[in-house]
Amino acid sequence: MAKTIKSTVSLLKIAPKLRMIANGDSFVNTIRAERSPCVAVRSGAALKAVQQMRASDDQPEAFNSRTMKRGHLRQVAEDVLVSVFVTMRGPVGLEEIPGQTARRGNLIAATLRLDQVSAVATRPNVMTVEPGEKLVPPRPLTNATAPSRPSPSHRRIEGPVAHRGGRGVLIGIIDVQGFDFAHEDFRHGNNKTRFVRIWDQGGNARPSPGGRFNYGAELKEEHLNAAIAGAQPVAVAPQDLEPQSQMVDGSHGTHVASIAAGNLGLCNEAKIAAVLVSLPPEDYDPRKAFYDSTRLAHAVDYLLELADEMNMPVSINISLGTNGHAHDGSSPISRWIDSALVTPGRSVCVAAGNAGQEAPQSRDDIGYIMGRIHTSGTIPAAGLDRDIEWIVVGNGIADLSENEMEVWYSAQDRFSISIRPPNMGWIGPVRPGQFIENRRLNGGTLLSVYNEVYHPTTGCNYTGVYLSPFFSPNAVAGVAAGTWLVRLHGDDVRDGTYHAWIERDDPRPLDPIGGLQGWAFPSFLSQSSNVDSSSVSSLACGHSIVSVANLDAPRDKVNITSSQGPTRDGRAKPEIAAPGTDIVAARGFSAPSTPWISMTGTSMASPYVTGVVGLMLAVNPRLTAAQIGGILQRTARPLPGHDFAWRDDAGYGVIDPEACLEQARTVDDRQDMT
Repeated sequence: MAKTIKSTVSLLKIAPKLRMIANGDSFVNTIRAERSPCVAVRSGAALKAVQQMRASDDQPEAFNSRTMKRGHLRQVAEDVLVSVFVTMRGPVGLEEIPGQTARRGNLIAATLRLDQVSAVATRPNVMTVEPGEKLVPPRPLTNATAPSRPSPSHRRIEGPVAHRGGRGVLIGIIDVQGFDFAHEDFRHGNNKTRFVRIWDQGGNARPSPGGRFNYGAELKEEHLNAAIAGAQPVAVAPQDLEPQSQMVDGSHGTHVASIAAGNLGLCNEAKIAAVLVSLPPEDYDPRKAFYDSTRLAHAVDYLLELADEMNMPVSINISLGTNGHAHDGSSPISRWIDSALVTPGRSVCVAAGNAGQEAPQSRDDIGYIMGRIHTSGTIPAAGLDRDIEWIVVGNGIADLSENEMEVWYSAQDRFSISIRPPNMGWIGPVRPGQFIENRRLNGGTLLSVYNEVYHPTTGCNYTGVYLSPFFSPNAVAGVAAGTWLVRLHGDDVRDGTYHAWIERDDPRPLDPIGGLQGWAFPSFLSQSSNVDSSSVSSLACGHSIVSVANLDAPRDKVNITSSQGPTRDGRAKPEIAAPGTDIVAARGFSAPSTPWISMTGTSMASPYVTGVVGLMLAVNPRLTAAQIGGILQRTARPLPGHDFAWRDDAGYGVIDPEACLEQARTVDDRQDMT
């Protein structure tokens, strides 16, 4: 073991996942880029090799360890690009970082070649280089029955405070699957759209916004209105004249925008701007593009700059999530958004996530698989151990996705870590300051373990465990199915508390290999290891954002799928619960006979709060994000049988829009009182 475990001391600036990617060749990273959103490949030869492998009648066989060579790459590939956040020690203007795409405070978003990463990390003014985090696409539950048109009063907020339907406010929506700007829920009486901008990050139908945002296509209000006017004479849909890179029937983004700001939504007089994040279809395109949290940073900045240009306050909704990092608001994207929200007249609401279910509700219910993502516990004394059971699905399928577990614990402690793969002996212990990188196991799984102390942005200790499939032109191996044991050894214990999260994959079929159906499938924790708390998305852990839970309003309870808090550092997330169960809103890109659709998820609850915040900003455009959060807490109504104490599923309670508006109106008056 001494030869396969190495010191991390000289590599702390480079995030473990980024080091693991750098140790893969172009072929491996071409495969990885299909499911790793921060990786893109510009090598035509590598792309062609993968296409030829998949087109061949001779499918790659299962892994045979006797035919494989072990070892590390001697040279980092130059034809692989990675999207990263660079944290600087001082003012970012003191030195240039190659491939910069955006800046905020001491954070830089950049696109680097893999062979540039080490050079950037060794600069004296650089603290860390971290890859963009995977954005978890929304998975709301959809009602198969086509609902009727929602009542105009369904989301209409009445009361003594005049909010003018959000007139004078910009509602920003960052989402996926396209925005049906021509839907009846977004049209003025003069048959024009209420969308003023759509930045399609994966599109090419129009020029990009330019400047820092030099990719994608920007659809402006005049383009959209011209498409609406020109569609009928030529008997086509308006979106055929102004297409987007994603135009999905039942579009998630359209539904979310409808709740927050549709004509039947909350801010029915507000302007709407949207950013379509590029989550490409399941083909070869994902390997050529980025769709990670750096793109989310660009989206937020784009909407904020547009609001400044229009001289309007802005309420932004993000119904996407991330599970990586420490769940304490220290991730680069959380710090990026928190920094942006210092300016008054800005708010960002984020869906808490749909990882709340821990057990099946019926014999054929597998929703719990997406909920078992968190565990925690305490090692009470030095010399004691704790085991975490991590399940990779088998039973006739091969898991071809990368599986990741992050363990976070106090800087006071020192834990070693050992791994026992299914049907194998123990590997380790990997002690603090050591790592194993891309070690091939019998059967083909690649194991990487990084045990780091004093993480640069949190000060805590961190252990990352990665289970990766093996790919070569002649052999493919999925991650070994069964229960993987992760054992934490208490070397030196003063606090002993730990938390761990696993990153989810979206279940979808891939190519068959070796007689097994290939899948990207979510690994999950066993029932005994899962801890049903702190499952809120790490993106929803930011200090200044509003984290929203899914209220099942007809039943007066939080939906079972809604993620719970608190954050790893004990803060109250989510803050508020809002209607998110069986919500009827616009069905994008559908037939005229089915203009509405019902969906369930925190994705539906978050835009409700976004709309309420928009009305608050119409009443008082000088509100800060902190004041908005305080008002939501103060005015929340407890669920039946609950008190005013914060709860891990419902936050401080159910949103009370009328009370929020009344408090928003009086904020400045109270501050002026002597």
